[in-house]
Amino acid sequence: QFDGGSRGNPGLSGAGMVIYNDKSQEVWNGSYLLPKEATNNEAEYTALVKGLQHARRLGIRHLVVQGDSNLIVMQITGRYKVKSQHLK
Repeated sequence: QFDGGSRGNPGLSGAGMVIYNDKSQEVWNGSYLLPKEATNNEAEYTALVKGLQHARRLGIRHLVVQGDSNLIVMQITGRYKVKSQHLK
């Protein structure tokens, strides 16, 4: 699961990630404070990417990704275009 947010848009931003196993037991969790002001969308993407990177480090090969941002879900499934070049 992933989530990101910003205070202001753009503003101070952070990201949170958690990985559970197939028995709903927490395997790993992390948080990240973005080093510069960012939009909520950038914070959400940061949470997604950092969570995926850590899953890879753990050797996880099958993953169900959950987030509360409809925009991110629609963009990563190809239903919406990603307009910001640095998010592509």
